[in-house]
Amino acid sequence: MRQFTAVVNPTAGGSTSAAALLAVARPLREAGAELRTEYSRSLAHAQELARQAGGQGRVVLAVGGDGMAGGIGGALSGTGAVLGLVPAGRGNDFARALELPTQPKELAEVLLHREPRAVDTIEVASAVHDRTVVLGSVYAGVDALANRHANHAKLLRGAASYYAGGLRAVTSWRPARYRVTVDGKEHHHTGYTVVAANSGYYGSGRLIAPDARVDDGLLDVVMISEAPRRLFFALMNELKTGSHVNRPQVRIVRGREITISADRDVPYGADGEVEAVLPVTVRVLPGALRVLC
Repeated sequence: MRQFTAVVNPTAGGSTSAAALLAVARPLREAGAELRTEYSRSLAHAQELARQAGGQGRVVLAVGGDGMAGGIGGALSGTGAVLGLVPAGRGNDFARALELPTQPKELAEVLLHREPRAVDTIEVASAVHDRTVVLGSVYAGVDALANRHANHAKLLRGAASYYAGGLRAVTSWRPARYRVTVDGKEHHHTGYTVVAANSGYYGSGRLIAPDARVDDGLLDVVMISEAPRRLFFALMNELKTGSHVNRPQVRIVRGREITISADRDVPYGADGEVEAVLPVTVRVLPGALRVLC
């Protein structure tokens, strides 16, 4: 029987994380599994707790949203430790890409009985930010600005904070001139964003890269070019289904190592947590993480 250590940030998302863990803890314990709970003071502390538990051969449960999943998954990347996800955030995009069940009893069955699957992770490096490893995507442009607004929203929660943050970001955005180097080949691009996607989903369920796979050893690089604002809003609406990829303003290439720079201090983000400005280099780490899904 597996032994689990759940890592929870008690200050993130109010009582959501605690409630999600309680719902899954009952069927785990009823099945005879041992479950310990560790409360973190910060993401860095959560990563330290995860490494300790993983080093003891325990399955580490990341309880929270994409920031918690990416932070803990990144900390366990390359260690051989096993990660389980208990989604309790606004987006839960990596859990969505893994097709994890949303019902606690079904999720507990996955955690108890499924064999670990090797998935890719993303190494992120820049001159002004410490090297880090994340799971889902790195995005540079209006979406990073929108995510920053959503993270700092005080009145809105969940998807509403993303919509409000996106509206605020788009209305003030002017297209940036990007230079995107993919496995040594340079692409020049003027527009709204560049996304290096491991997972197909980002921004609370938006299907930014429909063909992205978490275990193919590649990143899908999505570039959305300059367009009239009205057309851009229509394109954003198409992210619900992934049909935006049929627009001439959308270009997708694939690669293993991507460097993104721009003609000004364009913000970039990663899994909803990292906040910095370009340039940035991202590299796929094939099969670096074992996850229950």
